[in-house]
Amino acid sequence: MPPLLRIRDLRTTFHTEAGVIRAVDGVSLTVGQGEILAVVGESGCGKTMMARSILRLVPHPGRIESGEIWLDGRDLLALDDRAMNAIRGDAITMVFQEPMASLNPVFTIGNQIAERCRAPRATSACSS
Repeated sequence: MPPLLRIRDLRTTFHTEAGVIRAVDGVSLTVGQGEILAVVGESGCGKTMMARSILRLVPHPGRIESGEIWLDGRDLLALDDRAMNAIRGDAITMVFQEPMASLNPVFTIGNQIAERCRAPRATSACSS
């Protein structure tokens, strides 16, 4: 069975007046169907930028310089914006670490996931 997510030599940079910042520098990983991956590291090491790169949500002036990102056999870097928008929130999503944009500890995780399933464009995974 092919991997669900495969990343090869991903490089994301920010070109600033102060020079080039290498936010993601040569990341490679594979996640199989049914596997769970935890990405840990110190603050500022590139965890969030790696996830933003996978989702192609790198803020300006950042850009994905090179590498490959394959999700369920689809080359995410080759998709146009419309196709990528259809994948975000349906086939792949990110729980941001910012307190105002992540899961709310006041509500159960189950209720928050159910809310997502009731939202427009709810995924087919919600019916499983």
